[in-house]
Amino acid sequence: MLEPTTIWSFPERGNWATHSGKYRGNWSPYVPRNLILRYSKPGDWVLDQFMGSGTTLVEAKLLNRNAVGVDINPHAVSLSKVNLNFICRTNSKIILKNGSATRLSFIKDNSIDFICTHPPYANIIAYSKEIEGDISLLGMDDFLTKIQLVAQESFRVMKAGGRCAVMMGDMRKYGKVVPLGFHVMECFLKAGFVNEEIIIKEQHNCRSANFWENKDNKFLLLAHEYIFVFQK
Repeated sequence: MLEPTTIWSFPERGNWATHSGKYRGNWSPYVPRNLILRYSKPGDWVLDQFMGSGTTLVEAKLLNRNAVGVDINPHAVSLSKVNLNFICRTNSKIILKNGSATRLSFIKDNSIDFICTHPPYANIIAYSKEIEGDISLLGMDDFLTKIQLVAQESFRVMKAGGRCAVMMGDMRKYGKVVPLGFHVMECFLKAGFVNEEIIIKEQHNCRSANFWENKDNKFLLLAHEYIFVFQK
């Protein structure tokens, strides 16, 4: 069943098909499954320009959607190829590309039906050591500059009326909350999108939770992420 409210919680992350939690920071497949089922139809073109280990693309293949996956890290592209190497009863076309989410020149204007993506959260997790253009290596200001370009490219390739779903979390710096999620939302609104939904997703099984729970914290542990659903 599709999630019926704007609060989503998946205590079991999901391990069907080739899904696993081995790739750090990848999202639960329940998230793209819900989004793809709600905001696209069979045969549509789905884009994930931060594909990581390919979770979104696996769901697109299972649900008979065509998909384009982009990642700046060649290791992610190779891993996605492995995870997509299974047989199912769909005729999905899956295209993988090693490239930057800020430059999608190989995708035509107004050609994507649905964007379903989970970017890195600034420099919380480094997905490479020195790949040029890897936004997971950037501090917040530079990160948001690049996200603005991502939003503009997303708007360009999106069909009129199409949706763009982006999951993003917040950060803490010196104990104070940095509302990274809302800053990212503003980037997409500036690019021309309008807000359709703001979903709160509860986090489970975070690797850093035990570390912070054993500290004498004066603040609340962040246990939420946002899923912003925009429309062109």
